[in-house]
Amino acid sequence: MPQNYSQVYFPVLVQMAIAIALAAGLIGASSLLGKRARSPLKDTPYESGMAPVGSARERFSVKFYLVGMIFILFDIEAVFLYPWAMVYRELKMFAFGEMFVFVALIMVGFFYVWKKGALDWASEKAPPLEDLERLRLEIPVVTHAGEESK
Repeated sequence: MPQNYSQVYFPVLVQMAIAIALAAGLIGASSLLGKRARSPLKDTPYESGMAPVGSARERFSVKFYLVGMIFILFDIEAVFLYPWAMVYRELKMFAFGEMFVFVALIMVGFFYVWKKGALDWASEKAPPLEDLERLRLEIPVVTHAGEESK
């Protein structure tokens, strides 16, 4: 049994030292042994094998982030099902009733969010391309009179 703090935390410090040394060794070995061939093609961004189109500084709709937060919220609530499953046999019908109320409240929240349209973040029209991007991509601009211009 450890007698003082240095004996208690010594294994943790040894593990941290080994992890840092291993990470530094692997990074050092890859920089010494790795190839250094650079080219403009290798420096371009990779987007699923296609040439990137548009700016990387494009703004996303707030609904996109709202869907992400709602996903995290419901995901965290799903974590509460695991401890309930562990004690279900001991608490029997009481645990079933409590979890029924919990899931019912979660479903009420889900249907409320669904009805408010918070899950429809992709239904809005995409923002228009900038004029320079439109010219570069050779996309014709259609005016209200139906005339095409470049």
